[in-house]
Amino acid sequence: MSNKKTQVLNVGFENIVLLDRVVAVVSSETKPVKRLISESKNLRKVIDATEGRKTRSVVVTDSDHLILSSLKPQTITERIKTK
Repeated sequence: MSNKKTQVLNVGFENIVLLDRVVAVVSSETKPVKRLISESKNLRKVIDATEGRKTRSVVVTDSDHLILSSLKPQTITERIKTK
């Protein structure tokens, strides 16, 4: 059995993602990302962790799921760096 501790990433409002599953953190403001969100919603691969607030960043996972966050991409990146 492995002693490796599972690291998690808080994407806001006590919502977490397994850090090993994160592929990218991008801003939600660009047209291509907005299009990606729309397409992913149709495929039911979007998890909204914004608690009704404005989406500022999108966390892309290795399973092609998108996690919408109200945190700025810079904030999420800083949280990753401290892990």
